[in-house]
Formats: sequence, structure tokens, C-alpha cells
Amino acid sequence: MLTKIDLCSMALLKLGENPIQSLSDDTAAAKLGRTLVDFVIDTLLAMHPWRFACRTYNLSRNENGEFIVPSDVLRILKTNGKLMENKIVSNTDSLTITAIVRTSPNDFPSYFASLVATKLAVEFCMPLTSDQTVFRTLVALYENELQTAKFIDSTTSINAGIENFSLIDSRF
Repeated sequence: MLTKIDLCSMALLKLGENPIQSLSDDTAAAKLGRTLVDFVIDTLLAMHPWRFACRTYNLSRNENGEFIVPSDVLRILKTNGKLMENKIVSNTDSLTITAIVRTSPNDFPSYFASLVATKLAVEFCMPLTSDQTVFRTLVALYENELQTAKFIDSTTSINAGIENFSLIDSRF
């Protein structure tokens, strides 16, 4: 079971530092971890439509006649309404949205967990080591891992073929 502590410890190991036992420790690494881990995870989740973090919601109007965006939604990918703050305005009685949601580290695939650890290492690097060379190396590693993770995620499942399309049907 992967935890936020594990992700921070993986980041610290990439820096050559000792892992932490708790985010509530009184060390610089633990303080950085508890300050940055949620922010980094949410940012990485929201930046790409990761398949493991996409959910579809069927929303109904609340007692005030509004569609309220669920609290775990980080980014709405698809809706037939207009987003205004945490509400969606639509003339329909029900609404379906596709969104990226906040996901537990335990549910991260390995390529995303590694990406999070590397991004945390980038964020931890200067406050803990002040080493510009290590920082530049980690940034390059992060950029490479980001591209690799996006590729793996986008090729994880088999795309459905195009069906009932006249141009394709006419070729066969």
C-alpha cells in the first residue's frame, strides 16, 4: 500500500537523503513533505487526463436547483453545461460530467508514483541540498518521466475501432 510518506521517502532517496518515517516529524524533509505532497499530487493529476484518475458522474440538481461539482474533482474534462465556481449551469434536469478526480496514492500505477516521487525530489532539491547540478539533472529526469508516463497512460487500453463510418466501410 503506497502512501504519501512512501512518495516523499522515494523523493528523498533520489536526492541521496534519508527517508522519513512520518510527515509530522520535525525535520526539514518532513516539513517539505507535508507542505508540498498534496499540492504536487493534485497538480500532476490535473495536468493530464490520466485514465486511472478519470471518473464519470451523473449529477442531479440540488435543493437550490444547482449542479454542484463533487469535492474530489480536480478538473472537468467534459460537460454539457457551463462551469461557474463549483457549480455547473445547464438547462437540463440531469447532467453527466467526465472529470479528473483526487486519487489515493494507493491507487497510483507505478509510472505515476515514480513521476510524483521525481517531481517531489525536484521540489525538495534546492531547500535540502542547494545543488544546482542535481536540480538540473532531476528536472531533466522529471521531464522524461512525464513524457513516458503520458505515453504509457495513453496506450494502456485498446482503443475501440471506428464503426459504422462510410469512408472506412467503402474500402472493404
